[in-house]
Amino acid sequence: MKQKIFIDSDIILDLLAEREKFYDDAAEIFTLAYEREIELYTTAIVLANVFYIFRKIKGNEEAKRKIKKLRLLIRVLPINENIVDLALNSSFTDFEDGLQYFTSKEHSVFTIITRNIGDYKMDDMDMAICTSEEFLRSF
Repeated sequence: MKQKIFIDSDIILDLLAEREKFYDDAAEIFTLAYEREIELYTTAIVLANVFYIFRKIKGNEEAKRKIKKLRLLIRVLPINENIVDLALNSSFTDFEDGLQYFTSKEHSVFTIITRNIGDYKMDDMDMAICTSEEFLRSF
């Protein structure tokens, strides 16, 4: 069974914006998904945030084109009201991170790749939270 990975917005932006220090690791993760070694998941909120930020860099049409290509590699997980309530009542200081954590958990995706590991601190954390570099080292 392929490993399921939740991919956070900063990793997607590392790839799309070709952020110098982080691009190679992000590209390698997406290559693993392209080669069907792993399965990538995210939420519509992440894609909306990526679109919003990337369109400021490259324009509306280029942002749409790039996200359409990414959609071939990333599955979008739904967020329901139970997940919203869990995030609102959790110890997450960032509501969006709580949504992503509980969405991942709800859909049995037990690895989150992000550059903001500190945002995912909880006492009863029961999944792997890692950077692109850490994930690739352990893969």
